[in-house]
Amino acid sequence: MNLIIVGVDFSDNSINCLEHALTIAKKAGADLMMVWVNIPSIAKNLLSEKDADINQVVTEKFEDLVRKYQPMLYNGKITFAIRQGKVYKEIANLAKEKEADIILVGTHGTSGYDPFWIGSNANKLISIAPCPVITIRLGVDINRDLTKIVLPLDDTQETRHKVAIATDMALYFNAEVLILGLYTSSIEHYRHLVDSYCEQVGKHFVKYGVKHSLHKTEAGNVTKTTIEFAVKMDANLICIMTEQTTSAMNLWLGPYAQQMVNQSPVPVLSVHPKQQLSMKYSL
Repeated sequence: MNLIIVGVDFSDNSINCLEHALTIAKKAGADLMMVWVNIPSIAKNLLSEKDADINQVVTEKFEDLVRKYQPMLYNGKITFAIRQGKVYKEIANLAKEKEADIILVGTHGTSGYDPFWIGSNANKLISIAPCPVITIRLGVDINRDLTKIVLPLDDTQETRHKVAIATDMALYFNAEVLILGLYTSSIEHYRHLVDSYCEQVGKHFVKYGVKHSLHKTEAGNVTKTTIEFAVKMDANLICIMTEQTTSAMNLWLGPYAQQMVNQSPVPVLSVHPKQQLSMKYSL
C-alpha cells in the first residue's frame, strides 16, 4: 500500500476518520493525502469573515493538521489537496489521478447530519471509486486496535474478490479474519457453494499466515445478519462487495451495500468486483 486518501471537512467525524487513516498508513508504511472539496454550504461555516479567502483558510487548517500528525507518521508523508466540484466525484477523481490504494471517509449514515457527507455522497463515492473505500461513522473509537475483521461470503463467485484487501489489512494489524458463511437459500447447490468458498478462503489464509476462524449462519437479511454478527463478535471492520452478479436468492446488490454503509456501527470496507484481482494476496 502506497497512498491513502481521506476526505476531510474539519468536522469531528472527519478528524476521527483522519486518525483512523493515520493508523493504517503507519502500519502499511504508506503516504497520506487529505482532501477538501469546496462546497459553498460548507465553506461559509469555515469563514470567520465574509471577505476571507476560503482556499487560504482551508490551507492554513490543513497545515495545522500536517504539523500535528506528521510526527506520528514516521515512514510516510502527509499532504493535502483542495478541489472544486461534487464531493464524491472529486475524491474519486483524485484517487484515480494519484493511483491511491484506499479511500477513507467519515459518515453519519442516513440518521445523522454531517456537512461533508450529507445525502448520498458516501454511497455515490463507493460506487465510482477506483479503489476500496472505508466508511467510518461518528463514535468509532480511534484508540481501539484493529483485531477482528468480518469477511461475509455468499454463493456468488465475486464474493471472494475482497479477500486480497482483507488479507492485507489482517497482516498489517495482526488481526483475525472472521469468515462468515451466509446461507441465503435452502437449495443444496447454493449452500455447497458457500461451504466451498469458505474452505478455499480458509486455505488461502493458512497459506499467508492469517489468523482466522470459520462461522456459518442462515441469513434472511444479509445486512442485518452481518452487522449483528460483527457487533456480537466485537469486530472492528466489515469487508463487503458493493455489487455482485444477481440471483433470485441474494445478495450484495446496491441496496444491501448502501444499508451496510448507512446502518453499520462498525467501519465498512467496500470493494468492487475484480478491484483486487491484481493485488498480491488475490485468490
